[in-house]
This record gives sequence, C-alpha cells and structure tokens, in this order.
Amino acid sequence: MSSLLKVDNEIKTKVGAFRERITAEAEDLVATFFPKKLLELDHFLKDPIINISDLKEIHSEINLTVPDPILLPNLHDGLDTQNAKKRKLEDGGADDVAGTKVFVMPGGMMKSNGNLVDLIEKVKPEIRTLIEKCNTVKMWVQLLIPRIEDGNNFGVSIQEETVAELRTVEGEAASYLDQISRYYITRAKLVSKIAKYPHVEDYRRTVTEIDEKEYISLKIIVSELRNQYVTLHDMILKNIEKIKRPRSSNVDALY
Repeated sequence: MSSLLKVDNEIKTKVGAFRERITAEAEDLVATFFPKKLLELDHFLKDPIINISDLKEIHSEINLTVPDPILLPNLHDGLDTQNAKKRKLEDGGADDVAGTKVFVMPGGMMKSNGNLVDLIEKVKPEIRTLIEKCNTVKMWVQLLIPRIEDGNNFGVSIQEETVAELRTVEGEAASYLDQISRYYITRAKLVSKIAKYPHVEDYRRTVTEIDEKEYISLKIIVSELRNQYVTLHDMILKNIEKIKRPRSSNVDALY
C-alpha cells in the first residue's frame, strides 16, 4: 500500500521521531503527571484561600463617593411637556437628568477585586495546563487508531470514545477561561454604572454579588479540574490494552 504514495525517507524518519516523542510524552502524562496533578489540585482545594466561609472577606471597596444632589432651578412646577422640551432646546439641548458625566475617577484608576485577581492568577495556569496535556494525549490516541477495516473494531471504538472524552475536557476547560473574561467585562460595566449613577445602591450591591459568585465559581472550577484528571487517568488505565492494541492479532482466539 505504501507504494501508492511516495514519501520522502527523510520526512518519514522525522514523522516517526515525532510519533515516538508524542508516545513517550503521553504515556508519561497518563502514568505520572495526571495522578500527581490530581493530588496537587486536591491539596489546593484545602487551601484557606479557597475555603473562605464568610464571603464578606473577599469584598472589595468601591471608592466612588456619592455627590451632593444637584438642584435644577430651570424646571418649574406646572410647566407642560411641550414647553419643557422647547426650553431645553433653547438651553442647548442638554439632558439635565441623564446621569453624572465622568471624566476621571476621583481616586485614580478603579482597581479590580484584589482577592479574586490573586485567585484567578493561580487558577488560570491550571486550566491552560489541562488543555495542553489533553491535546497531547488526544494526539497520541489518534495516532494509535489503525486503518479502517471491516470487523474487529471494538478496540477502535474504545479509542474513539477516549478521543471524544479528551476533546470534551478540552472544550470545558476552554469555557472556564471564557467565564473569567466575562466576569471582568460584567464587573467593569457595573463599576461604570456606579460612576455614572452613584446614588443607585443596587449597582454597588450587584458588584458584591458578582464577586461572591465568581469566588464560588473558581472553587468549582478547581474541583472540576481535579475531577477531570481523575476521570481521564482512570478511563485510560482501564482501557490501556485496547487503546494501545485495538485489534487482536489472532481473531480466532475471540471465539
């Protein structure tokens, strides 16, 4: 069959070396790295930084003062709507009740929640590591899949199931990164609302609620990362024979 497609010997050698490197790296990941990482994450879940019971400890002060009320002497009682619109146009068309114009923050740059930023910076590398290691193991299993043939494909189906599970874990881990980005964007919009409408207490409370929700979500993410290492390690070990040798050399021995 190889005679149907000519492949340069040098390229074939390099590809073979690549396959051997991926095989060695993936087998080490499954046998050594995955169990070590799951134990490491399990220990991290017991760290006080991620087990704060009173969530008030992770709150961040919002240093935006409430300005004094602004009197609007040009709006008189009894002025009908049409005359009010006309007067507003004569005064330059400005909307006197559109909120506070914000040019600079009184205290300089509005800081993020430092407690959550520190925790996020510890969790993000763990997410990236899982994605990268899953990609390596997935490539290894895909390279072990034999050519398509009729019959004796039970081992191949196990390989495909393993690849599907690895792909699912990759996707879930990537969604954790999206979740962190959405937290920052949502919080930034709320802080902007507070700067524009400093008298509205609900915006300030919502920022606190968002911070608490993100803290809980980060703990769940760490727990899920640990569980995914456990699941992958267990699944691959239980099926390692079929993953490495999907087809039996002696089909008659099955009957």
